[in-house]
Amino acid sequence: MKTFALSFAALLLLTQGACAFASEQSTCTTNKGTFLTGTVTTGPKFQSASQTIDGIKLSHTIIYMRADQDGRSYQVAMDNVYAVDYVQNATSIPASLATLKAGTKVEVCGEKYSDGSGIHWVHSNCGATPKTTAPNGWVKQIASGGAVGANLERSEAYCYLWN
Repeated sequence: MKTFALSFAALLLLTQGACAFASEQSTCTTNKGTFLTGTVTTGPKFQSASQTIDGIKLSHTIIYMRADQDGRSYQVAMDNVYAVDYVQNATSIPASLATLKAGTKVEVCGEKYSDGSGIHWVHSNCGATPKTTAPNGWVKQIASGGAVGANLERSEAYCYLWN
């Protein structure tokens, strides 16, 4: 009986995790994004801004992840201005994104690169109607127990740059 109870408890936890990811995937699809879960393999690296708008340098943080869905490696380009702890024109990775080290489980929702090698637009779309070329995306860390954290790319402080 004890073995049955333990097996049932384990099955219940797995089912809840699968349901949570199914819900997250459904939300991503509704937000016009591509949904990936996986493990960070290389990261994070600061990428200097190649563009400046109104004096705000649009730098990025880059990680690589191996996707659970297909086993492929994807580059993930995160816009630093959407990080919850972004410091204007900083030349280093926001602390929240620096936690995404190799071995970290993540889920992302965004737009795949046209060549399929990566994903970007993994951030808020500032309340605009989601489109496949501008989804309402996210980057979330997945805890070892399966709990999904908050979107690390949810800041809307700089949305005015695109209005």
